[in-house]
Amino acid sequence: MSARRAPIAPDDPGMREYTDAQVTALLRELHTRGSQFGIRWGSATTVNGTVDGRLLVDFGNAPVATLLNLLHLLRDTEEVRPWES
Repeated sequence: MSARRAPIAPDDPGMREYTDAQVTALLRELHTRGSQFGIRWGSATTVNGTVDGRLLVDFGNAPVATLLNLLHLLRDTEEVRPWES
């Protein structure tokens, strides 16, 4: 993670605020941003379940925080690409 962002903990209270539609949009972003790195979870979807009020994402029943942390890493690679300098 970049110095600007600390990883989000799975038990972060803000994770309870994400809706199915929001997580679906984040998964679409993951597919778009991750494809250039070979990151493809075509079957990744939201799950009809929660753990302690937090929505799960089905690529191994990961919490939303895992999805957000992965997206942050992908966004950071777009901001700083030393191999293109």
